[in-house]
Amino acid sequence: MLRLTTTAGQPTTVGDVTVTPEARAFVVRLPFAGFVWNWPTAVHVQRAGEVQHLRIVDVSRVAQLGLLAATLLLVLLGRGVDARRKEKRDD
Repeated sequence: MLRLTTTAGQPTTVGDVTVTPEARAFVVRLPFAGFVWNWPTAVHVQRAGEVQHLRIVDVSRVAQLGLLAATLLLVLLGRGVDARRKEKRDD
């Protein structure tokens, strides 16, 4: 039903450098529908026998999560202010 997978893409070689992309997928499968969200996570670079793991930061996802957190904070603060106003009216 819910699955989080990490997969490596097709390696690409140019000269003595081999680059392999890596991505993560969040999969939701329901009897009537499904949802897949893919995002890049890293690139593996192999050069002269050494392998470098270069992490990819998904700036869009960070911004979306920041906006979600700010929205939740504002909603909670708004409810607190609203509750205080109701208490003052009742007094």
